[in-house]
Amino acid sequence: MKTYTNTGNKDTRSGFGAGLTELGKTNENVVALCADLTGSLKMDDFKANHPDRFFQVGIAEANMIGIAAGMTIGGKIPFTGTFANFSTGRVYDQIRQSVAYSDKNVKICASHAGVTLGEDGATHQILEDIGLMKMLPGMTVINTCDFNQTKAATLAIAEHHGPVYLRFGRPKVPNFTPEDQTFEIGKAVHLQEGHDVTIVATGHLVWEALEAAKALNEDGISAEVINIHTIKPLDDQAILDSVSKTGCIVTAEEHNFLGGLGESVSRVLAKHRPTPQEFVATNDTFGESGTPAQLMNKYGLNSNAIVKAAQKVLKRKTI
Repeated sequence: MKTYTNTGNKDTRSGFGAGLTELGKTNENVVALCADLTGSLKMDDFKANHPDRFFQVGIAEANMIGIAAGMTIGGKIPFTGTFANFSTGRVYDQIRQSVAYSDKNVKICASHAGVTLGEDGATHQILEDIGLMKMLPGMTVINTCDFNQTKAATLAIAEHHGPVYLRFGRPKVPNFTPEDQTFEIGKAVHLQEGHDVTIVATGHLVWEALEAAKALNEDGISAEVINIHTIKPLDDQAILDSVSKTGCIVTAEEHNFLGGLGESVSRVLAKHRPTPQEFVATNDTFGESGTPAQLMNKYGLNSNAIVKAAQKVLKRKTI
């Protein structure tokens, strides 16, 4: 069984900041806009080094999206930054009409996704954003798992033409993917080979899936673990190839089970290969205030929940 080393807990939002800093040095067309959360989005270094390419819009997220859409007409590559709740729910109309419908090259970069912003409270959390964004025609949706992958994704989306939603988080989480990785949009990453059950996870749940696989292995259950960093376009073939071996699947995400990764996987399975599936996700609920660990435990978003889901789906296998 392959093992992964946590090189030190780091927040994924800092991975975005590191990627944006590098882009500032290498791509003069990259501009950054922020809605009064420069420090929280780790955009300070870009602002300090490229003040002529940084725009502080203030608490006016809809205006920020409109400005970003306009900047693309002149060949700029705008990266917008604010919390996921404000990046999507608050400005959905502007994103739909000015960015997605017009196929503008805007990169919507969203921190504090899910429940793990914790103490900021439920009104600042969002568990519906993946669903909102993946339903927009032409929108690419990415949800990264650690610092290194977030940095790599930030660099990659600058080279991709078209609207992108890049989702990441506030808490410090294990950093375990390669520092020198190449990020391929729409290409799943196989982390662990297995033959009894498939676990596909995204975002903060990827490390939890690896921990679950270790626990399952101790019980003689071989779990295949796949990191789905791109929810749209989804790597259908990676999912189908895996379930053809294992015959059952668990999806894991820090998102409502309605509209998230799990539903996208269900569509693939229903169309091509009906397969028993269990969901690790929030159950049609809003979050609440608490520490990230408390909330992940309460809403069943951890390795223990993935182990239980795997044990449950194994009983439903037909092969």
